This record gives sequence, structure tokens and C-alpha cells, in this order.
Amino acid sequence: MRGSAIRLFCSSAPARTLSPSAAPKAASLGRWSGPSFSGGKARNFIGGEFVESSTSDWIDLHDPSTQTLLSRVPQSTSAEFEQAVSAASTAFKTWSRTSVLTRQKFVMDLQHLLRKNADAIASSIVLEQGKTYADAQGDLLRGLQVVETAIGVTSSLLSDKIEVSKDMDTYVRKVPLGVCASIAPFNFPASIPMATVSGNTLILKPSERDPGAALIIAELCREAGDLPPGVLNVVHGGIPTVNAICDNPHIKAISFVGGDKAGTHIYRRGTSNGKRVQVRDSCAKNHAVIMPNKNFALNSIIGAAFAIMIGETKHWLPELAERASKLKVSGGFETGADLSVGPSFLPQQSNGSLEEGGKILLDGRNLKVPEYPDGNFVGPTIVEATTSMRCYREEIFGPALVVIHADTLDDAIEIINQNPYGNGTAIFTQSGATARKFETDVNVGQIGINVPIPVPLPMFSWSGNKVSVMLHLGHRGYLLIPLLLSGYNFYTQNKTTTSLWRSEDAISTRATVNMPTHD
Repeated sequence: MRGSAIRLFCSSAPARTLSPSAAPKAASLGRWSGPSFSGGKARNFIGGEFVESSTSDWIDLHDPSTQTLLSRVPQSTSAEFEQAVSAASTAFKTWSRTSVLTRQKFVMDLQHLLRKNADAIASSIVLEQGKTYADAQGDLLRGLQVVETAIGVTSSLLSDKIEVSKDMDTYVRKVPLGVCASIAPFNFPASIPMATVSGNTLILKPSERDPGAALIIAELCREAGDLPPGVLNVVHGGIPTVNAICDNPHIKAISFVGGDKAGTHIYRRGTSNGKRVQVRDSCAKNHAVIMPNKNFALNSIIGAAFAIMIGETKHWLPELAERASKLKVSGGFETGADLSVGPSFLPQQSNGSLEEGGKILLDGRNLKVPEYPDGNFVGPTIVEATTSMRCYREEIFGPALVVIHADTLDDAIEIINQNPYGNGTAIFTQSGATARKFETDVNVGQIGINVPIPVPLPMFSWSGNKVSVMLHLGHRGYLLIPLLLSGYNFYTQNKTTTSLWRSEDAISTRATVNMPTHD
């Protein structure tokens, strides 16, 4: 749940040990080469090997439910970053020429390994990021859906061909770009390196706040067997690493999912250097419109960020607050901990909504969980606000629901359309005519009708619009918003060939009966 700008988070002195439910999970993760969950150092993955950084600048990463030190994440040096780019550049020369069937086999093997090691990946997310185990499993499921869709690469990269004249053909092929970079968000850390499927090599920068899942997946990619050293590289760091990605001339494309401020910086800096850049989910202001049908809607909007209550539905707020208050807040591995209400990852946020007159209907601040006295917990929070308040204007990561009121459906649609962001929206109604009007009139790229999270499956193109997406396709410098762009189109470029082979020049050759290979 994404919500308000009130001061939601609290913490106290660091604890020394993990909880009884988390400690065995952390111990079981000790077999992985890249991450650490026992206070050690996270490693970079360069040229197919896990390498300890020589930096003197380290970022301490703590379990948010106990403040136990899990890992020290390096701010990688410039030399280490250049080594990763060099490895990716070298690997591209051969990987880009491998057959599409070889790349497809890699994806199929990776899918099997991800399923086999799902518990390890989900557990790393719980330990570092603070989600519940069920929520972390949902993250991995989404990644698996991406992998399963990528198995269809043989169809997705089919070319077009037409005979334009006698003995003359023109055909278009999708060819890889070269070295690409992916900057992963902290809230969805299970990054799947699918840019490699289309023949590119990749520099992956996971969030410095939860890199464990990405490092486990990198090791699984190596284990898959068909991925040569240097095709995937993982380099840690904060802003210096991001800037190095934006500035390096060998990197052809950058993909980023995350907040507005970081996304704007990456977009401007990357495009100024002539790179393809896509920024998605840049401040996802997702509105849920509630029509008069109480039992159907209330449980769904508990997980929303912004709810627009229309007409009489404003009288449902006390019951909504009562239902939300029953959500169980506890450690991510605890039985019965509710989805998305684990220990909060972010530190503190401002008290803006109180200062601006927001009415707090359910206050989750300063929540104490007896089993986790040192945890950064926040309980479900509901705030009545207006569109001028900071808690409405800014995206906040936390279990807070901001509620605003509208007299009619038209008023609700106008509120949504005036918002500069267009990631997603949903309406809850039993009226087909109401749903049709909403779908037609609302200016948001991803729409849910009685679906609380309107994110399409990976076989569809991501379609957020307005300021929630920024896209630049290189030196021509044009910006396309909104744009339905599949991953394959972003990570490939078209190459058009016109050929003439005169039929009268054909030379008879001896027949062969051998089955062709696909090397």
C-alpha cells in the first residue's frame, strides 16, 4: 500500500540478533556466493565471477525488524565499474551472434532454477526489504511471469519480409543494441535480466538497500550454463554508480523503475549522452474510485494508495478503518502477517499531512510490536485529505491510504485527469455503464475494473502514461508519451536490408540431405 506523507516510521537502538523465525532463514542463505545475511560484505558479479570490492566506502544494511546488521554493500570503485563494462563489451561480440534457440534455452533453464530456489529469493527479500514472506513470493511470481513470456522469444523476434520487385527483397530484423544497463527499484528487488534474451549484455545495479535477491538470481544465471561470462554483471553503489551508467559511452540503453526525482535525473543525464532511456512507474499515483457497493469495494481498497469516495460512500470510512485496523503487523516470516504490512523499509517521513490539516482516521504511527521492540513498524493508516495536500501530491511507500471525496463520477474522473501522473487507476462498481464511462474518459494508461492492481501480465506492453513514464530512443532525441512499447522493441533496433539476387545468376549445386544445425 502506498500512502501518506505523515511521520509514519519509528525505530530504536539496534538489536544484535535476528528473530527466531528469521535466523534459520538467514543461515540457510549462507551458501550463496554474492550476498551476505550475517554481517559480511556483498560482492560484485563481474565477468562471471563474484568479486569483493576494494572500496573504502560501504553501506550498512540492517534487517528492518530487529536492526541486525545483515550486509555491507560497496560503493563500487570507478575501476570496478569499468571492468564490468569491459566484460560486457567483450561478451557482446559473441553473445549477440548466438542463435535465438540458444538464448531461449538459457531462459528455460533459468525458469526451472528460479522455481527451485524460490524460497531463497523470497527469504532474502523479507530479510533486507521487510516485506512479508507472502508478498515476497508475489514479487518472484511476477518475475517468473516475465521469464515465461521471454521463452517466446523465437516468435517475438520474427522479422518482416516482402518481395518489392522481381528477385528483390526487403526485410527488417530486430538486432541487439549492445551493452545495456538496468537500475532496479528497492521495492521490487527480484530483477530478472531479460535484456540478455534479445542478444544484449547487461550491467545490473540493484538497489543498495536490498541487493541480495539480484545476486542470488545472478548466480542462478551462471548456473543455467548457457550464459557466457560477462553477459550479466552486477555492480553495487548509489548515485556515483548511477552517474557512471548514464555517462559511460559503451552503454547504449538504460532502464529504470522508481521514483520521480531519481527517474528525472537518470532520464536527463542519460539522454544528454545519446542513450536510449526508459523510466517507468515514475511516481505511481494510483487512484481507486469507489462507487456505492460497500461489501464489494472495502477489502479491495485497503491495499490502494489513494481512494476517491463518491457521494454516500464517504459514510463507509469508519467501517473501512475498522477493517484495516484488524490487519496483523509483525515480522515478515511470522505466520499470519498480512500482505504488504511487514516492517517498513524507509526511515522517516514528514509530518506534512497533520501540518496541512489532514484528518487521520486510523493512526499507525509509533506502533509497537511486542515481539519486535526495535522494528521499523507502521500500522495501517487512513487520512482524509484534499488534492492540495502533500500527502496527496507525493508518492509515499507505506501502508497509508489517502482518501479524498467527490460528489459525482465526473468529479472523480476530473481529479484523476488533473493529476500529472498516469501509472494506474481502478474503479469498483457493479454497473457496466459506469465502468465503460470511466474507462473511456479517464486519462491513465493502466485501468482496473474491479481489479485493485491493474498491472497487465508481461505479454502485454506496460502502458503507464503522463509523467509516470519517460522514454527516449536515442540520438534523434524524440520523446514518445504515451507509448506502448514492448521490452523487445526497447532492447533491439531495426535493421532493414534490401537485396537483389537475379534468378538467372543461380548456380546449380549438389543436393545435401543433412539436417541443418542452429549454432
